Formats: sequence, C-alpha cells, structure tokens
Amino acid sequence: MDLFQGDILTYHADPEEPARESAYSFFPDGILAVDDGRIVYCGKKENVPFSTENHPIHDYSGQLIMAGFVDTHIHYPQIGMIASYGEQLLEWLQRYAFPEEMKFADRAYAAMMAREFTNELFRNGTTTALVFSTVHPGSADALFEEAMKREMCLLTGKILMDRNAPEPLTDTPESAYHESRKLIEKWHGKGRLRYAVTPRFAITSSREQLEAAGRLLKEFPDVYLQTHLSENPREITSVAELFPESGGYLDVYDRYGLAGPKSVFAHCVHLTDDEFRVMKERDAAIACCPCSNLFLGSGLFDFEKAFSHGIRTGLGTDVGGGNSFSVLMNLNEAYKVAQLRGQQLNPIRAFYLATLGGARALSLEQEIGTLNPGNYADFIILNPRTTPLMKLRMKQATTLTDTLFTLMMMGDDRCVTGTWVNGKRVKQPAS
Repeated sequence: MDLFQGDILTYHADPEEPARESAYSFFPDGILAVDDGRIVYCGKKENVPFSTENHPIHDYSGQLIMAGFVDTHIHYPQIGMIASYGEQLLEWLQRYAFPEEMKFADRAYAAMMAREFTNELFRNGTTTALVFSTVHPGSADALFEEAMKREMCLLTGKILMDRNAPEPLTDTPESAYHESRKLIEKWHGKGRLRYAVTPRFAITSSREQLEAAGRLLKEFPDVYLQTHLSENPREITSVAELFPESGGYLDVYDRYGLAGPKSVFAHCVHLTDDEFRVMKERDAAIACCPCSNLFLGSGLFDFEKAFSHGIRTGLGTDVGGGNSFSVLMNLNEAYKVAQLRGQQLNPIRAFYLATLGGARALSLEQEIGTLNPGNYADFIILNPRTTPLMKLRMKQATTLTDTLFTLMMMGDDRCVTGTWVNGKRVKQPAS
C-alpha cells in the first residue's frame, strides 16, 4: 500500500448545483491511500482506519492532490503540427491537419506518435482522454496498444470520412462500418479501453456513412460516439448547404441516431437555444475546447447556457487545433472566454470540469474523476509554487479558491509534480 500526504481535493458534484456545500471535500494535509491500482482511503490523517507503521508516507505537504485530468476531446495524429500558423478551421484542416494525418497510414509512424502522445498527456497531468485517431484502422490499433501498456483509461476510434477530404484519407460507408466493427470487437472493453464511433463532422460524411455510424451504435449500444458540432460559422453554413433537409447542425446527427447518453460533441460554440434543449433531452455531452476555439478564431463558448440547460460538460484541449496539452492552460483560456461573454468561471467549478465533470461527460464517474475509495488510482499532484512568481503570489493566497485560481491562471505542465495511472507513477519529477 502507498500513502500520500498533501492537501487533498476531491469532488462529489458540480459545485454550482443546489447542494454545493457537499459538492467537494478538501482535506488540508490529508492522506490518500492506494493499493493494487485502487484508492482505498481519502480523508483526514487522524481518521485513517488502519495502521500506517509499515507503510511509509510520501510527503507532498503544501501541494495539491486531486484526481487526474480528463481530456474529453483531442486528436493524437495532430501533435506533429500543433501550433500551425494563420488559418481558421476549414483552411487549417486542408493546409495542416490532413497532410499530417496521411502519415498515419504508416503503422510504425502511428506507433511512434502514440508513444509521444501518451507521454505528453501524462506530463500534463491528463490520465484519461477521448481521442480522435485517423481514418486508418492501424492508427486506432496503435493508440489502443500504447494505452493498454500504460494501463490507462482511453477512448478512441478510427475516423469515418467519405467525402470532402483528400482521397488518401477517405473511406466508404461500407469500409467505415466493417473496419469500425472489427475494432470494436477487438478493443472495446479490453482492460480500461473503450471504443468511440468517430465521424469527423457532417461535412466529411455522407448520409449513407452517418447511417452506418447509427447502425454501429444500435448493434453495440455501450460504445461511444464522438464528433464535432457547431465549431465555426463557415462550417455551419456548409453543413446547412449539404443537408438542406435538416433543421440544423445537431439535427443532422440526431436523425441518424447519433445523439444519445454516450455521445460527446466537441465545441458547440454556436448552438441555438433549440439545440441546447435537444442536447439535454438526448442526455448528450459537450466537450468545451477554449484554447482551440480562440486559436482558430471559432468563437466563445457559452458556459452559462450549457450549465443552465444542465448539459454534462467536460474540457477538451483539442490538440492540434488547441495549442497546448495543458488542462491548466485551457482553464486559463476558459476563464477569459467567460469574461468576454460577461460570465464568470469560478476556480472551484473550473477544476470540477477538468476532473469529475469530464468523467461525467464520458459516463465514467464511477471509475475516475474523483478520489472515492474503490475508484481507479488515477491522480496527480500539483505544486502551486512552481515558479518564483507563483511563490510570490501564493504568499497572499488564503483560501482554496485562491490557490486554484493561481494554478489555473499561472500554471502549466511544470506544476504537475507527478502523475499516477492505475496506482503507478507515469510522470516523474523534472530532473
């Protein structure tokens, strides 16, 4: 058994919900106990229900112990062209993303990038991710294999894309169905892995392909659906032209049975009031991607509308449209997005979105996202005094809210002292 001492924060609910007084627990100088990949105790040091004599305590006093970050939207094939200059969404795809994704036809290249990708997740404190692969089945295989080695919870799927894309990156409705089915049977539910049926977005999928995606969801009701929705105004216009029979962008997916409790829609920057209502009725989830939406000039996510409709919402870095793997940096941008909309994102709620909120968006709150006994021991330790300026700022921090705000506004990967997945340390201290 391993014992960790530090300032422990764990969530039980959204802090802005009515029962906010019980939404989280904070244990200054508390103890987290981990055994055989699971959490066995989380709470006050004096209340530990077993003898600690034979279990040395790893002392992280003054640092924050919390559940690992959950990234609900990210593209592993785009890490090689992250931070590419000068374009908005549709041009950016053609100029940067599609050429890089073509390289993943090479299985060895995909395997190498899968290793780099998971290393970068762990370096930034992310322990679970919902990930886009490429159209090549081997790209999903490579990432699943790497995640299996790391014993992590990861969800991915091969992209479905049969039009409006370079020929080497297209499949057909038939090949998309059969290749996805094969991957589902091979990987879904193996270890901690899950499969996500992945039409890229409505622009690149024909009606026949969306129908095939819906068929997969009916045949395998416990798999996930991930796609993009209402990210960019020009994208929305193109979707309306391609699907004139639909009542809006979300309706394109909904009429093929793609909106449900295990559907995660990335971005949702420009949803109408009716689309917010339908999202709630279908119990679908949103992956909010603040860094990407600012970097590509897509727009400002409406946090208040998503929250007021009670839609499960998580945070997505959306690398490589997003320019950082750091969830802390994405929280930084989320705060500014809210400010520009005349809204506020409280730090307590922000870290909920990055942990339990993300787990709820993925319907995995019984396994990850909190430090509840019985959950997987996926956790991180954050140092709010990493840089000289943060040390100076923390001299005036007198509350948990102040500490969290310092981390989200000034922090990055350097603040992640360590990352543990399934009880094993996967990020070591910087040398």
